[in-house]
Amino acid sequence: MILQKILENLEDYTELGNKPTRDIDISGISFDTRNLEKGDLFVAIKGIDADGHKYINKAIEKGASAVLFEDETHKLQDKNIPFIKARNSREALARIAAAFYGFPARKLKIIGVTGTDGKTTTSTLIHHILNETGHKAGLITSINVIIGDRVFQTGFHTTTPDALSIQKYLAEMVAAGTEYAVIETSSHGLAQYRVEACEYDIAVLTNITSEHLDFHKSREEYIHAKAHLFELLSLSYKKNNVPKISVLNYDDPSYSTLTKYDADQHFSFGLSNKADFWADKILHNETKLKFNVHTPIDEFEIASPLLGEYNVYNILAAVTVAYSQNIPKDRIISAIDSLQNIKGRMELIPHTHGDFNVIIDFAHTANALEQALRSVRVFTKNRIHVVFGSAGLRDIQKRKEMGIIAGKLADKIYITAEDPRTESVEAIIEEVATGCAQEGRKEGIDFFMVPDREEAIEKAIISAQDGDTVITCGKAHETTMCYGTHELPWSEYLVVLNALKKRELMLTENPAVKKE
Repeated sequence: MILQKILENLEDYTELGNKPTRDIDISGISFDTRNLEKGDLFVAIKGIDADGHKYINKAIEKGASAVLFEDETHKLQDKNIPFIKARNSREALARIAAAFYGFPARKLKIIGVTGTDGKTTTSTLIHHILNETGHKAGLITSINVIIGDRVFQTGFHTTTPDALSIQKYLAEMVAAGTEYAVIETSSHGLAQYRVEACEYDIAVLTNITSEHLDFHKSREEYIHAKAHLFELLSLSYKKNNVPKISVLNYDDPSYSTLTKYDADQHFSFGLSNKADFWADKILHNETKLKFNVHTPIDEFEIASPLLGEYNVYNILAAVTVAYSQNIPKDRIISAIDSLQNIKGRMELIPHTHGDFNVIIDFAHTANALEQALRSVRVFTKNRIHVVFGSAGLRDIQKRKEMGIIAGKLADKIYITAEDPRTESVEAIIEEVATGCAQEGRKEGIDFFMVPDREEAIEKAIISAQDGDTVITCGKAHETTMCYGTHELPWSEYLVVLNALKKRELMLTENPAVKKE
């Protein structure tokens, strides 16, 4: 593809170098020299941990056909290739990637879901309803990417992929005959321009609580990042007969701010009867969640295998989107009932090792932890054992808060590792423990500081009695654990299953052993 044609999609750029862009044919785009191939356009991006500008000369040595950059302070090697100076290379990457792949988002109906909690569940619900009701939909979430019959497991720490990957996935969806693409859209993804060329048609907000303040610096900046989704909705490419639709949580404090963004249609959901779609008569246990849904035109009952009262909001958001696409209520009801579980989201782990529940959940914010613990309390006959930690180099202020919540709502608390990165695991745990202690909980009796996460999960499961619930929070679907700067293999599921087997073996070898 001729480079000049791609660059026409940038609002502001300057051509440098010895060769004009009209004479350059690029075979691909890369922002990482480790993946760069001869003939690629190299885009130098300033990252959090690395600066691509430092690798420009290496990109040239590997055969880059052109370089796009933003920082002139780096010395550019004088080569007979074009250098393109952009205002913002991250934003430029999103736009040239879309052009390179033929603007795939303009050939799809794009649904973006953002929020602090519930993004994955709501995105998965919407995707499931669409596919179950005769529409062909693709999905991009922190868990996986689904394109037709292909499923790519992600399981890493980044919710929204880089701009280049997103456009590639969307192009593959177009090639597969897909009608809708549902994109879980994080605040990082919005702030770093990863979704700048996604041409959204429906924007959904689940909620906004305090999170990622290590990156966004303030709650106001965090809200502004989320709001950018609705700004993109209002400014995105207008497709034939496809309205721009805003779907907001009426009960969330952000509602009044986000409802100001332009859209062809505005819908709200919540527990208040002032919302367009609202719920009442909520019942839930360890197997079923039931409630009544009121819409602008009718009322009906929803039954879902998803656990937790907080899922009422996620389901309401999905129902609102489905109604906006004129899907009949009977088919919506059936589709919701058929989605058995979502990986690592209040997922009940079947086992035969005792009469107690084991649940794996991704709760890693104070609000999510509170909602998870309140939900399991409803169906826990005896004690709640919770295993959780707090990530290193992330939101220091939430650590004590999570300890306070666990101290209030759980019976046995195991504070452990959750991607400590370059911080001390023990130091993070101690910060969380101060919250437990503030609630009057005693170390060694009510809460336990166990740096090894595998050991913490084992202790919780082995000590469980009949009627208890063990819930592990924070890792769920993720396939690695970050220590220092290294990602080490991790499977919460394998650790839980091994702990159950170890418990069974201990009791078999010594029936006289009494559980705690």
